[in-house]
Amino acid sequence: MNEITLAKDEMPDSFYNILADLPKPLEMPQGNLDVLPKIFAPSLLKQEFSQERFLKIPDEILELYSLVGRPTPLYRAKRLEEKLKTPAKIYFKREDSTVNGSHKINTALAQAYYIAKDGIQNVTTETGAGQWGSALSIACNFFGVKAKVFMVKCSFEQKPYRKYVMKLYNAEVIPSPSNLTEAGRTVLKEDPNHAGSLGIAISEAIETALNSESTVYCLGSVLNHVLMHQTVIGQETKKQLDSIDAKPDIVIGCVGGGSNFAGLAFPFLREQFQKKLDAEFIAVEPVEVPSITKGKFDFDYGDEAELTPLLKMYTLGHKFKASPIYAGGLRYHGMAPLISHLVSLGFIKAQAFGQRECFEAAKLFAETEGIIPAPESSHAIKATIEKALECKKTGEEKTILFNLSGHGLLDLQGYASVFKY
Repeated sequence: MNEITLAKDEMPDSFYNILADLPKPLEMPQGNLDVLPKIFAPSLLKQEFSQERFLKIPDEILELYSLVGRPTPLYRAKRLEEKLKTPAKIYFKREDSTVNGSHKINTALAQAYYIAKDGIQNVTTETGAGQWGSALSIACNFFGVKAKVFMVKCSFEQKPYRKYVMKLYNAEVIPSPSNLTEAGRTVLKEDPNHAGSLGIAISEAIETALNSESTVYCLGSVLNHVLMHQTVIGQETKKQLDSIDAKPDIVIGCVGGGSNFAGLAFPFLREQFQKKLDAEFIAVEPVEVPSITKGKFDFDYGDEAELTPLLKMYTLGHKFKASPIYAGGLRYHGMAPLISHLVSLGFIKAQAFGQRECFEAAKLFAETEGIIPAPESSHAIKATIEKALECKKTGEEKTILFNLSGHGLLDLQGYASVFKY
């Protein structure tokens, strides 16, 4: 059986909050905490610091999850296994099968729901590759909330179709850095040709929220409540593997801010904490933006203009200038505090790969499985192939699980540029 599906009524009915089960408590943010109630919806800010293990998913969200493609299927990559001649079993969760083509819709719908419930009419946000901006635009459209999206300039230029998707759902899309904010103007004054970064786009979105009435800010990754919303991925996957009496030996996901990896991994990490699972958890990042593998575990700002509180995370520094790689969703200077914390405790390992080798892995995946992955997901595929080849050498029949967090059908220019088509 290559495809393992769940019925609609088998969707998780709660979000899983790993804060309740951490072996050692997470260090809380420091510094400018007064800004948080000014920029976040009250319901979401409450979730950010909640210690409840499970948060019931409202029926309205579950109905929309069903509409946009949940539960998503789990596939076994048998043709890739055969090509690699590995004894390993490779499974991948197809978050690319949602209506927007990525996992981002999971938290977008939840955030838009709670924002609308709190009576808020306008939202600002940032987006790197455009997956988050697209998802939030869809979600805000459903709930009658107006979205303004600051899209990292290099992705705005590299991935024009993503901005068209956002506009189709009535969002305003602005290339960042822009002249609309003090944060953007400061960057442009120093470098008029700046390619942009998630840190700058976050600053612009937060500044806009602070200066606008009935407006809050949304983040598509990094924060605790965002990672919690994504745990529908891992909970579904666990049910799917249980149905065939399988458990993962290795769990892999790409990381920029860390939400898709956390969404898959956290429900399995709960089993790891309970000694019910003995798996290896691997977070994969670009060598061009190596926040875990080369960064410092310390308190740092989440944005360029230093508007956020200080977060304890692996960071390259909030002024880090990332190369304009095609995996725009992975161009963030820091890593989610929860993932950083678990790396520091030894529960998660990190690997880094370069753009070319990840695109080559993606091409092999497309050739064997017929699916064109997003550049971000290609990092998880590269790590999966490396682990499968290790199994080939050792003869170990390990079960490898990775998250296909997005499709690459709007990233074909990246493929064309790398392979010189």
